[in-house]
Amino acid sequence: MYYTTLHIVHLLAAFTYGGFLFVDILFLTKMQKSLGGEKGAECREAIMIHVRKVVPYALFVVVGTGILMFPHVFGHVGEDGLTNMQIVLLIKAFFGLWLGLRGFMQKVFKINPWLFKSHYFPFSVVVLIILLSQIMWVV
Repeated sequence: MYYTTLHIVHLLAAFTYGGFLFVDILFLTKMQKSLGGEKGAECREAIMIHVRKVVPYALFVVVGTGILMFPHVFGHVGEDGLTNMQIVLLIKAFFGLWLGLRGFMQKVFKINPWLFKSHYFPFSVVVLIILLSQIMWVV
């Protein structure tokens, strides 16, 4: 029951974080361009005020629940070494922790990234994590 609850919370928070990135890339940037200049920036900021209250914390929940679920999914290392699933899970965890650290640095310490300032790269990492989460069960 504990794992199932964590997994549901993890997925809901991941949908919140990934969903925002999807909406931002596909709609908000285009809305800002359509409205143009100051009006576009003003409209985007009106939305972002509310986004900043929810989305960073959703990312923290995703990373936190992922850390709590990791030992359960990873299991034990056998005599033959890591299984293919364990290797893929480690790669997925690396990208998840990187996103979490990036978000933590931005939200808590107000340190903006030097590279990949738009949401395209985090969105690509989220898509990669989703693909890895599916691949790890079939390899």
